[in-house]
Amino acid sequence: MKRFVIVVDMQRDFVAADGALPVGGAEAIVQPMKAWLAGLRSEDVAGVLFTADTHVPAIYAASTEAEEFPPHCEKGTPGWKNVLDPDAIDPAMPVYRLEKGMFDMWAEPDLTIAVVATDEQIARDAFFAELKARGVNEVTVIGVAADYCIRWAIEGLLARGFPVEVPTRLTRGIRRPIEQVIADDFAGAPVRLEAAA
Repeated sequence: MKRFVIVVDMQRDFVAADGALPVGGAEAIVQPMKAWLAGLRSEDVAGVLFTADTHVPAIYAASTEAEEFPPHCEKGTPGWKNVLDPDAIDPAMPVYRLEKGMFDMWAEPDLTIAVVATDEQIARDAFFAELKARGVNEVTVIGVAADYCIRWAIEGLLARGFPVEVPTRLTRGIRRPIEQVIADDFAGAPVRLEAAA
């Protein structure tokens, strides 16, 4: 049985100290995350999905997110770009991309997942249903921010029947660390914290 990996929003605006919305400590997880991703093997992992917070100024200005956070991750800007290199991942392993306009990667009904190598587009819900049908039995989630986009990613995965693993040293939160998020929001759920990632 294989697992799947989701790398949440490792974009310059969130990771760099001078980004538009820096997450405290995010720069410190970049190198460990690169090494961890480079160590994944296709016999164990069914693929890696990179999510990207993606905003258009006119739409963002009217959103509920804009009431809490300044503009960030505007599509096409340097702050929107991922700080990780998908090409460093084992080429035998499929790599995917999901652009989302909200904290919750499950909230927008018509999102598609792109196959990075071919740009083929797959409906998000069909994609995860197919993973389940292929016997993927756990999803590992890493990235930022633990108390926002990661929290929503976990909730949606659990709703779709996937147990979740979160390596604690490969995530950072804005107001709550991942340990507190799991204790507060997912007590008793099949979410496993992994201290030694």
